[in-house]
Amino acid sequence: MLTLYHAPNSRSSRFIWLLEELGVAHEVVYCDIARRSGRGAPDPRNPHPERRVPALLHDGQLITEQAAIALYLTDAFPAAGLGAAMGEPLRGAYLSWLAFYAGEVDPTYNARVLYGDRLDAMTTRDHDRVKARVMAALEAGPYLLGAEFSAADILVSGPFEWEATSEPAEPRIQAWLSRLSQRPAAQRAAARDLAST
Repeated sequence: MLTLYHAPNSRSSRFIWLLEELGVAHEVVYCDIARRSGRGAPDPRNPHPERRVPALLHDGQLITEQAAIALYLTDAFPAAGLGAAMGEPLRGAYLSWLAFYAGEVDPTYNARVLYGDRLDAMTTRDHDRVKARVMAALEAGPYLLGAEFSAADILVSGPFEWEATSEPAEPRIQAWLSRLSQRPAAQRAAARDLAST
């Protein structure tokens, strides 16, 4: 059994989407988390060691951290075609995008949101570099892996989607976000994201 521990309007929202894309039976446990605003609190039902989300339980195994959950799910359910299995030509690129999300995209986005009024030149360059890498990938195909939609698109698009709510996205990125938002699984996930509120 797959169980996702989820807090509405958080990073775990991407994993409702991924589970919808996979088309596998799962349960979503809506739980509270401590928010930057000061609202919320750690939920004792959440098995994450720090009571953060996402957390995934699968047949007694606990998986935490976004890139790890994405890789675990796409490896566990390869028939959905949302990852690249060991030995496939796109495996290296797929793993690189998951790691790039965790090590570059998400931290750079957080720095801009939290410290936007006092960013140093290197952090600003990092944001521009991240954006340029995504745009270069989208030149080669409609998705990060070229012609193939993958879990990398689900993860990497998150910060760009959040950023687009406050400032216009570059046209190529906006077109990518639009393509992604039109996917039926993305629409189902958006409806389920806030289902407990």
